[in-house]
Amino acid sequence: MTTDIRVAAAEAAPVGEEADRRGLDRGRAGGRRRRRAGTVLAWVALSLIGIVFVYPFVWLVSASFKPRGEVFDNRLIPQTFTLDNYVQVWQEAPLALWLLNTAIVTVLAAVTVTLSSAMVAWGFAYFRFRGRGVLFGLVLATMMLPGAVTMIPVFLIWNSLGQVGTLTPLWAGNLFGSAFYIFLLRQFFLGLPRDLFDAARVDGASQWGVFWRIALPLTGPALAVVLVFEVQAVWTDLMKALIYLRDSDTFTIPRGLKSLVDAYGFGGEWHWEIIVTASVITTIPLIIVFFLAQRRIIEGVASTGLKG
Repeated sequence: MTTDIRVAAAEAAPVGEEADRRGLDRGRAGGRRRRRAGTVLAWVALSLIGIVFVYPFVWLVSASFKPRGEVFDNRLIPQTFTLDNYVQVWQEAPLALWLLNTAIVTVLAAVTVTLSSAMVAWGFAYFRFRGRGVLFGLVLATMMLPGAVTMIPVFLIWNSLGQVGTLTPLWAGNLFGSAFYIFLLRQFFLGLPRDLFDAARVDGASQWGVFWRIALPLTGPALAVVLVFEVQAVWTDLMKALIYLRDSDTFTIPRGLKSLVDAYGFGGEWHWEIIVTASVITTIPLIIVFFLAQRRIIEGVASTGLKG
């Protein structure tokens, strides 16, 4: 009797193990199917969101190749394809001068705010001094002030310096840094090993040498984020241009587009094909910048978030 039971158990054991393996395989296959389904759904959702964001620009590009009467026909493929708009826009407006002015302001503003914010952030991250937390809190508190609160005092300062009507007010304020960029870079600096800087000091490096030769190269991704964010902000800034610029020779792109809307848009001759064509031309540089810097932006945002 005992022998029969052992034989039956021995025969049943492989069957049970095989059933377990089959169940495990079915579970793995089901998990893979669920993961594939989730991946497909994620790609579909991202594609739909991408279409929503890309469609306005695609429409703008399409409208720039249409004659005046077909600009608003909502066709992505123009019924009448023309390049006359891209010839006419350079004749109707000093677009090259506006692009040059904007490039000058953008480069100066982006470089100055990146360096000044990095120096302030390095001070808060590296040096230990009494009241550091309170002072850093005051810096962050400035972000709570709406721009309208300081608009008039800042205008009076630039007016007293005789800079109204020039490009200086559009970028020189960045010499004093930005609270948001200071916070961003400080979080990155705090994630760097302090022993590396102490070792450099022991080897005879100065405080400036530690910052310029060691800290800044290690914060390349974060600096790229600050630089690109500021390029986008300055390139599209209309408010300062409206306040400080008077002569069309000093107009930046946003101020120039505003003048085109006034002349050919709602209050003018209704030549919207000129406006959309100018918009396409002035948007392309930003697209190129983001395309070239997208990898650095992703690295900077990810690493800053992890280190913070």
